[in-house]
Order: sequence, then C-alpha cells, then structure tokens
Amino acid sequence: MDNLIIPLDGGDRAQLADLADATGRAPEDVAREAVRRYLRDERARVGDEAARLAQRHDALLKRLGR
Repeated sequence: MDNLIIPLDGGDRAQLADLADATGRAPEDVAREAVRRYLRDERARVGDEAARLAQRHDALLKRLGR
C-alpha cells in the first residue's frame, strides 16, 4: 500500500479525529473510507455523464465509426 500525505487544517483534522473516536476507528480508516466513497461516487457520476453524452451524440459517433 502506498502512502499519501494530505495536509488538513486544524478544524478538518479535529473533525476527523472526533469522528474516528466516536466510531471507534483510526482517523486513517475514516479518511480511507471517505476517499473510497468519493471515488466510487465520482466514477459513477462521470460514467453517467459519458453515457448521456454518448446517447446525445449517437448519430455522430456512428458516422465516425465508434
């Protein structure tokens, strides 16, 4: 596993620590879960947008042989 350093301001760091403490997890685990959720949601959003654009431009894409 590669490490990634993300600078957080004091308020964000405190909220992360509070949430981790409240859920009995390490701050790193909470942050990792948040990143994974964000990536999943963004991947779905981008995929939906790509599908929408492909549908909108279907005739052009067919003419281009794609």
